[in-house]
Amino acid sequence: MPDSKQEQDMGVWSFIMGAVILLLILVAICFLLYCGYIYYMHMKYDHIPGPPRDSFLFGHSPTIIKMMRNNLVVYDTFLEWAEKYGPVIRVNGLHHVMILVHSPEGVKEFLMSPKYPKDPFYKRIENLFGTRFMGQGLLSDRDYNHWHKQRRIMDPAFSRTYLIGLMGTFNEKAEDLVEKLGDKADGKCQVGMHEMLSRLTLDVIAKVAFGMELNSLHDDQTPFPRAISSVMKGMIFETRNPLAKYTPGKQAFIRDVKENIQLLRKTGQECIKRRTKAIQDREDIPVDILTQILKGAELEDDCSQEDLIDNFVTFFIAGQETTANQLSFAVMELARNPEILTRVQAEVDEVIGSKRSIEYEDLGKLQYLSQVLKETLRLYPTAPGTSRALEEEMVIEGVRIPPRATLVFNSYVMGRMEKFYHDPLVFNPDRFHPDAPKPGYAYFPFSLGPRSCIGQVFAQMEAKVVMAKILQRFEFELVEGQSFRILDNGTLRPLDGVICRLKLRAEQK
Repeated sequence: MPDSKQEQDMGVWSFIMGAVILLLILVAICFLLYCGYIYYMHMKYDHIPGPPRDSFLFGHSPTIIKMMRNNLVVYDTFLEWAEKYGPVIRVNGLHHVMILVHSPEGVKEFLMSPKYPKDPFYKRIENLFGTRFMGQGLLSDRDYNHWHKQRRIMDPAFSRTYLIGLMGTFNEKAEDLVEKLGDKADGKCQVGMHEMLSRLTLDVIAKVAFGMELNSLHDDQTPFPRAISSVMKGMIFETRNPLAKYTPGKQAFIRDVKENIQLLRKTGQECIKRRTKAIQDREDIPVDILTQILKGAELEDDCSQEDLIDNFVTFFIAGQETTANQLSFAVMELARNPEILTRVQAEVDEVIGSKRSIEYEDLGKLQYLSQVLKETLRLYPTAPGTSRALEEEMVIEGVRIPPRATLVFNSYVMGRMEKFYHDPLVFNPDRFHPDAPKPGYAYFPFSLGPRSCIGQVFAQMEAKVVMAKILQRFEFELVEGQSFRILDNGTLRPLDGVICRLKLRAEQK
């Protein structure tokens, strides 16, 4: 019997060892096949100019991940590559290849035409870490016909008539901000302008788009500013790191991102529920984004509650984040360039004077302020790029691009190229004077063509009102020791938060 038991044990161990060896052989075969596929992709794309890969397997991913870990902007590396390797560049990551295109002709061809769909990258923001994020919202929807239907439904919420009607809210919320800043304007108190402007733009988008009064300027406990920051960090982490969810030590971060996505989506669900009841009760409702989302649901037979929440999350984040970042960069550059600050304040004084309510007609007269805001977006496009899928082979700038390629267009890179702008790192609003020559299709901070940002006029009206009120009331200087570095958090924002000291202007005392 003992011999029989021993033989049985040996048989079990032999079976286990055989199974393990077989599994290892299968893994090795799969790995070799995958390496063969990567080699095939190299052969397919290696005629396209580009920097040497960091490794055969991971391509250029180690460079990109290292820059992210050090809070560096990967687009600065893309800019170096563009200057060295030309307007069409290959970037490898595992088996995936991106083609960076820094050519006005390429921008015109691919962004101005509806025949090139957004590339599969946008599927990655439908869900983050297995949790539904932007789903099939207006930003992430890759189906052009479905997107076009959504866009037509949303258009009334961004019509000129409706936007003019928002001037009251823009003034009201901007006045809240300057009053809050006025309490700290003693020339000594340090104010984080990015945080203040983020809270302001959150209050604006919540009120004008969804009828919500968040009052985050005065409520330090509101979870939404942190929630938006968290999900944006999660988005950039997962979309740029192919092994993000398996990265050691990141599980708590991933849980936090998922919880904040759920907070935003639950907020949207409750907001939609309240508005639906108001419609059913025949109450007066505004023609805002939320109303248009619900109108779209009436026209879509298969539109689910989750589909509605997708657009809530899309507009809630996009309407807050990008405008706050643009305003913060504008404050930063004006504080660094006192002669430009003096000039734009003189214009505000002439057009606005001491008025507390800025009118729609005033915005068109603030020409130099418009130039300041445009120059800010040239140097700091808060949403720096977009991408398209190329289904058929094409030649771009003399380079043959294979079919089924991903093309990436970057406003940050093109806005900083000497080829398109003289002394590109100099902040010079006169580049955007109406009579100044401008390079075609090198400036697209809101994208271009049919899929350009639906909210760009809304955003620039809001930015003008807020900036005019700040310039009207305050002198400001940057606290010493700031780095002026950029944080890539899905959108671009000032890393140090634009810490300022403010004083009331003489005429405001």
